[in-house]
Amino acid sequence: MPSGCYGAASGFVLPPLPAMPHAPSDVSQVLLPFGGLVGREVDLDAFLQTLMDRIAITLQADRGTLWLLDPARRELFSRAAHLPEVSQIRVKLGQGVAGTVAEAGHAINVPDPRGEQRFFADIDRMTGYRTTSLLAVPLRDTDGALYGVLQVLNRRGADRFTGDDTERLTAIASQVSTALQSTSLYQELQRAKDQPQVPVGYFFNRIIGESPQLQAIYRLVRKAAPTDATVLLRGESGSGKELFARAVHVNGPRRDQPFIKVDCAALPATLIENELFGHERGAFTGADHRMPGKFEAASGGTVFIDEIGELPLPVQGKLLRVIQDREFERVGGTQAVKVDVRIVAATHRDLARMVAEGRFREDLYYRIKVVEVVLPPLRERGAEDIERLAHHFVGAVARRHRLSPPRLSAAALERLKRYRWPGNVRELENCIESAVVLCEGEILEEHLPLPNVDRAAAVPTAVQDHQPARAEANLLPLAEVERRHILRVLESVKGNRTAASRVLEIGRNTLARKLKEYGLADEPS
Repeated sequence: MPSGCYGAASGFVLPPLPAMPHAPSDVSQVLLPFGGLVGREVDLDAFLQTLMDRIAITLQADRGTLWLLDPARRELFSRAAHLPEVSQIRVKLGQGVAGTVAEAGHAINVPDPRGEQRFFADIDRMTGYRTTSLLAVPLRDTDGALYGVLQVLNRRGADRFTGDDTERLTAIASQVSTALQSTSLYQELQRAKDQPQVPVGYFFNRIIGESPQLQAIYRLVRKAAPTDATVLLRGESGSGKELFARAVHVNGPRRDQPFIKVDCAALPATLIENELFGHERGAFTGADHRMPGKFEAASGGTVFIDEIGELPLPVQGKLLRVIQDREFERVGGTQAVKVDVRIVAATHRDLARMVAEGRFREDLYYRIKVVEVVLPPLRERGAEDIERLAHHFVGAVARRHRLSPPRLSAAALERLKRYRWPGNVRELENCIESAVVLCEGEILEEHLPLPNVDRAAAVPTAVQDHQPARAEANLLPLAEVERRHILRVLESVKGNRTAASRVLEIGRNTLARKLKEYGLADEPS
């Protein structure tokens, strides 16, 4: 594998590729190890760098570079490259071989850069590397628009790249482009065309955001993912806990094994133990055969225990045994079952307070918070993250409903930025989906299904200073924000609690329990 791999330098790499003593003759084999990753929460740096490693091996090149187009600055920037000497290189359109390919739109094969006017020698002088041969081809999307360049340097075992090499790299570029268009990175490049003032971000696939809080979380996940350490994700409902749980799994050594989710809030307390650990034949009436639980189903992989704060105390003891000894007994059984799983847990509750109140085991609490990740609510992540997410959801929803992506008007965008988002990212996604479906080519402010309760946020600061009572009234306790959001969703689906549960992404039992807390009878709908 070529030296200077970015992934290796960062201490975070995907599992190694299969041994390839000879370059594969079928270029379709190049992307096979990556087919299942493009739609998952993979670390894009590691994904792209490993992809470039494989391309360099396939073309028998010493180095490779994936260049992407920055339309605002009319430049190419290196997004994944074998560049141990520098972190990133930028070239203007028309500058160097890569810049010329981006401007002219066709492949260029340079057998000897000496005397070649299109060769940009400053890069060699910057890195201390000596380029002896070079091949670059354009990356185009399904509409034929150029958005990047794929380049390899210094053909091994030969003086130059051949015409066959050009055909092979062109075919590989077509595959790479198809894969990249399924990632959040491509969507971010498209967003940058309309919003050039917001720089192109670097993130986990499907996880959008570049706020300082998220940057810190990305660093935590990168450190935790390659290990088997238990991870606890805390944050409000809708803040993205499951996405980060999947990121921990897919970027670790267990990524090819099962990822099994158990939602404790969606299950009656009497069934959670059976769901997690399974049961033996005859354990209870109707148990006519042995049934494995989620831990056995996830053997070798990851169990994601969502809303772990809802776990009954007796089951907490069995979970503690799994974490400590990696074994448990099925319901009605006496024989210990060994299991090899990683545990990731999530909750919106204050577990430390629950421990103090005797509602959560202290020993389990310290066992599950080996790595604790606290996700910020959307309202604390800043306007740029809201903008990124809004554009991301516009594109994603339009594809899902087979619609042309509408334009997001400036007034609608400002309205989104002003809103407090009590339902967090999930509420924003549902809001955008409604607007995309109902608008006609452009999302206007009136297409956004948002209440008017946040209008006071638009009042000038000087006016607010003379209205302390009104400003204070807009600062609500979290429980009240949650209550209002749930009732608003329920109203939007005309009281259908099954539909409301789907929109809120909580179990119907959880919704019924919350409505009971609000003093509403649990009537079937």
